[in-house]
Amino acid sequence: MIEKLKTYEGNSLALEVIDGFTETDEKLALKFFQEKIDEGYDHVNVLVKLDELKISHSEVKALVEDAKWTLGNYGQIGNIAVVANSNILKALVSLDALFFERLRKGYEERYFDISQLDEALQFIAPNP
Repeated sequence: MIEKLKTYEGNSLALEVIDGFTETDEKLALKFFQEKIDEGYDHVNVLVKLDELKISHSEVKALVEDAKWTLGNYGQIGNIAVVANSNILKALVSLDALFFERLRKGYEERYFDISQLDEALQFIAPNP
């Protein structure tokens, strides 16, 4: 299940994935993102809180579709904050950030521990 963690005026979007990630969740996340683009923003800063995500409860197709969409639309994605409690995700975010660094000049992707949620929210929306 996906839900907005916090609602922002402006180009920031904070989402939380609880339990599993399904095709319905993927479509809802894209809807939230598109709403920000439709408001006239050329990029959207995104926070995704994953500390309650259970991969075993997620749909592979939804994860693949989300990854494909992200690759095709990276030009509209601003700063990315991944909030979790996982050394594996921490390492994956670091690798992902290196890969996209050349494609996304001026934007960053960072991992934040769950204890750093406030810092992550500030990273995507410095002036909420």
